Amino acid sequence: MLPAFNEEVSIGSIVLLTEKYADRVIVIDDGSSDRTAEIARKVGAEVIVHETNKGKGIALKNGFEAAEGSDIIVTMDSDGQHNPADIPELVAPIIKGEADIVNGSRYINGLRKSTPRYRRIGQILLDKCTNVNSGLNVTDSQSGFRAFAGYTKDIFRFHSNGMAIESEMLADIGKAGLRVKEVEINVRYDVDCSTINPVKHGLNVLFKILKDIEFNRPLYYFTVPGFVLVMGGLYLDLTFLHNFFLGGSLNFGPTVFMILLTLVGIFMAFTGVILHSIRELMLNNK
Repeated sequence: MLPAFNEEVSIGSIVLLTEKYADRVIVIDDGSSDRTAEIARKVGAEVIVHETNKGKGIALKNGFEAAEGSDIIVTMDSDGQHNPADIPELVAPIIKGEADIVNGSRYINGLRKSTPRYRRIGQILLDKCTNVNSGLNVTDSQSGFRAFAGYTKDIFRFHSNGMAIESEMLADIGKAGLRVKEVEINVRYDVDCSTINPVKHGLNVLFKILKDIEFNRPLYYFTVPGFVLVMGGLYLDLTFLHNFFLGGSLNFGPTVFMILLTLVGIFMAFTGVILHSIRELMLNNK
């Protein structure tokens, strides 16, 4: 399955290479203004066309629906970064019954030193937040090269229309309790023609992950930060009292800040506990 947006340069060769390893190749042309759909059809792909750009989430949703009845579904970027020759290794754990989902990872052996520092920091942050939200332990949360057992296709929400869909799908996988395995993949960066600012993109994905954590992991979202604020407030409290007993004075501004910090922390901590309890009740009543 290949979500595509203005990929006329690469789509033909990617489809032809993918056909060597797949029974069907489905291209979802997400509102392209070039010849992406036309070229994909000419080389034998099944093509779904969106008249307007609806985002990767909707493209994947339509692709999964079109793949009804497939034993294994593989998703892959259509810009040439991924190598279709990796597909057999990617699907092997599913065929062997060792996994329900296989995540193609660029970073099983750690982040490459050649990767710019800001990208490394961003990748680590997104991976950590995604793992907290999903309860998984993946090394490449933003990978678009994945294999899914056919019976898993109905667990996904496909709410996110942007690139945060990769993290959202992992959250759905973790919630469903599916078995996940990672396989190392090769990636070409010299073909990346994205015009999206990587910092802006990363912040957008992070924001959406945090919004997801707010519902899925309220203890992490509210209670943990609240506990940190309470501890900070208590530390300031003890510091101010220590200085006061030594003959110092309590300044109005710092004292109010200390009280406010403690109260906000207590409120956040209890909010997290209450939301966690409500979420558990909702899940148990389903």
